[in-house]
Amino acid sequence: MGDQWKGSEMRWLLRRFARSARVLLDRERVGRGLTVWPDDIFLVSYPKSGNTWLRFLIANLVYPQDPATFANLESKVPSIYVNHDRKLRRLPRPRILKSPESFVARYERVIYVLRDPRDVCVSYYHYLVKYRELPQGYPMKQFVPRFIADEFEHYGAWGDHVLSWLAMRGGGSNFLLLRYEDLLDDPELELAKIAHFLKIDATYPKLVRAVQLSSADRMRRLEKLQSHKWISTKRSRQDMPFVRSATAGEWKSALSEDLAFEIEKAWGPIMHALGYEVHASHMARPNISDLLRSDIFRSGSYPIRP
Repeated sequence: MGDQWKGSEMRWLLRRFARSARVLLDRERVGRGLTVWPDDIFLVSYPKSGNTWLRFLIANLVYPQDPATFANLESKVPSIYVNHDRKLRRLPRPRILKSPESFVARYERVIYVLRDPRDVCVSYYHYLVKYRELPQGYPMKQFVPRFIADEFEHYGAWGDHVLSWLAMRGGGSNFLLLRYEDLLDDPELELAKIAHFLKIDATYPKLVRAVQLSSADRMRRLEKLQSHKWISTKRSRQDMPFVRSATAGEWKSALSEDLAFEIEKAWGPIMHALGYEVHASHMARPNISDLLRSDIFRSGSYPIRP
């Protein structure tokens, strides 16, 4: 089993090397080299924070006559890391684009969705197994420290990613902050905030329909039919789902108390300031509370009820 895990780490290094070669040969997906227009809207999050669900919600709100599927998602709310710049430049404006990046000054309008990092960790673990970057049965006790240290991506650790955006844009009129957990609790209300941000006149029935078309059950059915067509899943393990539990709090059963404690120790002050319950010893220090001002979650009246 140890050789299997070493082999997994070697494959990860080879993938990093291959990506560097593609960049040098100008064959890499656009990523940070994207041509950015001033009216672009970016959906930003740390990986495995609910961005795919958010893409479905917004696509079904913006294109109600042509519901989102995994087969057409990249033409409606495309990811900057699976599409070439020339393709993205041909999209109608204003474009709505998915990005996993830490703070990018060129992004003028941003919807940022965050999620409890303990749940992010669990979801990310299963994601990496599905994409063969971790072997089946890889110990969670070995994964969590690597997750905290940001060994798998180049977007920064969870806390750095969140703070990069909140420190530079939090509370601004062109920045909308959402929590995955709030989307689960009241998706129509959170989608109404998004519609207001996008300047879309959305009636309550339109919001309800968009939410219904974006349900986890529908997304799972679509995945079974289209997983081999969507660029983000067609090369992954087909025996493992991309759309998993779609719930909050899975970490309570998936992580030991010690592992959850390690994540809280790394980012507890940020988590507490953002409304996540943490051990008392990890609550926010004053400098974090000052940074994450109380007005970063957009409040207001949204007439969504019939």
